[in-house]
Amino acid sequence: MRAAVVPEPGAEFELEERAVPEPGPGEVRVAVEACGICRSDEFVVEGAYPGVSYPRVPGHEIAGTVDAVGDAVEAWEPGERVGAGWHGGHCFTCEPCRRGQFLQCENAEITGLSFDGGYAEYATVPAEALAAIPDALDAVDAAPLLCAGITTYNALRNSDARAGDLVAVVGVGGLGHLGVQYAHAAGYETVAVSRSPDKESLARELGADHFVNAAEEDPAERLSELGGASAVLTTAPASDAIESVVGGLGIDGSVIVAGIPGEPVAVDAQQLVGTRGAVEGWGSGHARDSQDTLEFSALRDITPEVETYALDDVAAAYDRMADNEARFRVVLEP
Repeated sequence: MRAAVVPEPGAEFELEERAVPEPGPGEVRVAVEACGICRSDEFVVEGAYPGVSYPRVPGHEIAGTVDAVGDAVEAWEPGERVGAGWHGGHCFTCEPCRRGQFLQCENAEITGLSFDGGYAEYATVPAEALAAIPDALDAVDAAPLLCAGITTYNALRNSDARAGDLVAVVGVGGLGHLGVQYAHAAGYETVAVSRSPDKESLARELGADHFVNAAEEDPAERLSELGGASAVLTTAPASDAIESVVGGLGIDGSVIVAGIPGEPVAVDAQQLVGTRGAVEGWGSGHARDSQDTLEFSALRDITPEVETYALDDVAAAYDRMADNEARFRVVLEP
């Protein structure tokens, strides 16, 4: 098979011919039809995550079909459509696992970091890390939903917001353009917040009821005028963008951080006390959460906006993502 390999931290991608991997006990070999390129792939390319061994094949937004199964795998059969996301398996025995908190597993693996990922024609994945892909979703559309999709969908559905509540999404980019769609489909009064006024028409096409140009008006004031937000999902990885919306929470509202900034976030504790508000974080989810995301996306015809590249063009595709030039997700088709 062909694979795009990072030989060492900071090195250029190398295209290699490799033997097709054999699935071990409890593993599934996936024939990769599409793999999204995500900002978090920088952890592998730049060597910014502890414990990654090299050479390594990145990629944690894998969509394809089951090609072979290892011993003791009963849940999957060759030919089934499957996907794998950031969560690459869990131990089943640690305290979080015993409580069903698989994403918080103390021994969790990460697809494309702990083991080789989807920048290749085949990948082996622990069986418990796979989600079924509905027939209504193309592989190219499904791949980004296994990271950007699950992160936004799962964050919103686990908030306290209910249909009809005011919910804002900060940022209309790789995460945010999906968050707006999920918020609209869930029945929220949806607000898109962006510093790019040219994204207003897109945000409204995706389902936003209101658009706040954060470059010209205070988003907290605008949210307060609209009645106060039950939830604000922040997808832009900027501390000031997160800080700017805390004052727009309604009673018992929450700012949910999905885009992680590189700096600390300062909040006004008095504002939080006054609204019984909160600033909280949300990761992605485990395989069942991924499957829920895919099924809901198929049900409501929610898809990402993508740019596709061949495996030969992996360097250009990765740079397109890293330079924030993509609109909005980049997908390899091995």
